Amino acid sequence: MTIFRSASGEGGTEVVLAAGNPYGSRTLVVERDESSSVAYLCSPEGAVHGAVWLANHRPAPPVVDLARINAGLPPLMPRPNTLHPDGRRPLGQLSALWLEEGDGVAIYEDDELLAVIPGWADMSRGMPGYARDAVGESPFAWALSEALEGLRPRISNARSYWRWRHGEGSWASFQQFVMGHLDRVLGPAGRYWDASGERLPTVGITERPPHQERAFTVLSTVGMSCQRMPTVEQWIDKPGAYARIELAVATREDPKEAALLLVWLSQYPWHSVTWLGHGHTAKWYHEPSTFPLGPQYSGVLMTANPPHLPDMSGFAFGGEIVRWLWLSPITAEVLEAQHR
Repeated sequence: MTIFRSASGEGGTEVVLAAGNPYGSRTLVVERDESSSVAYLCSPEGAVHGAVWLANHRPAPPVVDLARINAGLPPLMPRPNTLHPDGRRPLGQLSALWLEEGDGVAIYEDDELLAVIPGWADMSRGMPGYARDAVGESPFAWALSEALEGLRPRISNARSYWRWRHGEGSWASFQQFVMGHLDRVLGPAGRYWDASGERLPTVGITERPPHQERAFTVLSTVGMSCQRMPTVEQWIDKPGAYARIELAVATREDPKEAALLLVWLSQYPWHSVTWLGHGHTAKWYHEPSTFPLGPQYSGVLMTANPPHLPDMSGFAFGGEIVRWLWLSPITAEVLEAQHR
């Protein structure tokens, strides 16, 4: 049984809101027909990652209307699970507020919180989003009122973050903040490259030539820690210590070659809706012969605080520490062993 169908606006339904997240990795689609309204959290390819019922527009059935679901129509919430068993008028003006990570979204009706689809919503595991008009827990929605204690700070932080991020000078001030920290721990900067083009998140790469006793160049991203990574909370009990990272690589060869590794991974968490952490590996996306540090390698291993490399600690943003993950090249055999 398919509880929610893929959002498409077909079968007599109307799309009343479509809003993409700032990273281009998720789209919120709100659909309605004469009977109900539903919100979907979709990938660019159209796969539904989360969904939540929003409202009935006619009297609620006593139990789940299976015929309606099997016909691919937005579900009707059963009478025991809705605050409006007799139905309610069509929804008013809708708007979306994306969480900082981009993997979850809050939906507003006329400036009042209507629903939240968090990043951990998963229809296959019976975890829908939260809706204002829902009562208790059902396959279609969980009661928003019962989750607000945990969700409200996240929503408030998201609103503050995007207000700051879209403000004049926000990126320049953050960039200066990171560069100042790197000046202290690595010495003077060399070249600087843009790694993001026109897409968010904005990330640059700073080159730090050999300095004092350090005989090698260090390259570091600048900007990954400006926004939390998605999905960390689904794997880590205390995500605040792991949600913000920068990447670094040490080289005695041409820094421009090593910089390609940072260009490759600097936007990856937000575009692929995942996270990077200590011990993680990444397989090079192209032919092995094109690997920047030599065709004998097939990917990288990420390590926090390796003993033989500079200590990058001491930087925080948004009240959370930033961890530097160092990239080291690994062979196809090591990569395969890591994934067994």
